[in-house]
Amino acid sequence: MHSWTLDDMPDLGGTTAVVTGANSGIGAVTALVLARSGARTLLACRDPERGRRAVDAVRRAAPASDVRLVRLDLADLSSVAEAAEAIAKETDGRLDLLVNNAGVMALPPLRTADGFEMQFGTNHLGHFALTLRLLPVLGVQGPARVVTLSSLGHRIGRIDLDDLNAERSYGKWRAYGQSKLANLLFTDELDRRARTAGRDLVALAAHPGLSATELGQAGPRLAGRNWAAKLERASRLYTQPASAGALPVLYAATLQDAPGGSYYGPSRLGETRGAPAPARKSHRAQDPLMARALWDESARLTGLDADAV
Repeated sequence: MHSWTLDDMPDLGGTTAVVTGANSGIGAVTALVLARSGARTLLACRDPERGRRAVDAVRRAAPASDVRLVRLDLADLSSVAEAAEAIAKETDGRLDLLVNNAGVMALPPLRTADGFEMQFGTNHLGHFALTLRLLPVLGVQGPARVVTLSSLGHRIGRIDLDDLNAERSYGKWRAYGQSKLANLLFTDELDRRARTAGRDLVALAAHPGLSATELGQAGPRLAGRNWAAKLERASRLYTQPASAGALPVLYAATLQDAPGGSYYGPSRLGETRGAPAPARKSHRAQDPLMARALWDESARLTGLDADAV
């Protein structure tokens, strides 16, 4: 059976894509491959200087590419609103692909500019708000896709609707797992709502397995719990480069006729590495009632219209 590789990337000429967190790791690889395949590619980055260096790197690797920078801080809803407005202008009102890639992992207790727990606020609420604000340009002039990155860590996640922002208690890995579970529930509910509304939009998710990225390097060492210790040992044994970790993302972004709500990840060694293939969701990630409840609460927290889709 043929394993999907970058050689299978289609020609993306005439399309426009946005990649969040595109200045390093999975996002940088994703943006480069999309640009090299012909897509006008917007790199949405928090740090303008690092973003400019990333844009320059893409231009050096793909001189004929059309690549641009947009400032986006997902931990600040005012920045999300400004970025969405800038993206609408840069895309001339047409966006074909949104890759919700940026994320933070296993942080100490921190708050976003709007007072949300940092991991939930960045990984989920920031992307939730960005996606809803980009709906006027997504899928209005042809089919569009939204690909959101989750993680193997979603399997330890639980959604606590009464304490989403960890005001009663905080555990850095518990908060990370909740945010990555939220990414999958968001994907399913976005896809369901788009189908119900008759929009030419599909939502999919992907995860990079265990990849050697800045996200993993910046996080604290995993210790203190059996699952964490096992994951640390697995990371040392099975970590793959970001170029391989980006394959499931690119697969989800370009696979022809990919069903909405699909979830892709590496195919080998417990989904830690290898060619992209359908990935396993936890039972909690397949709960439609929780997906709808989380959507409504996310809209309330961000001040957006839950029925925008």
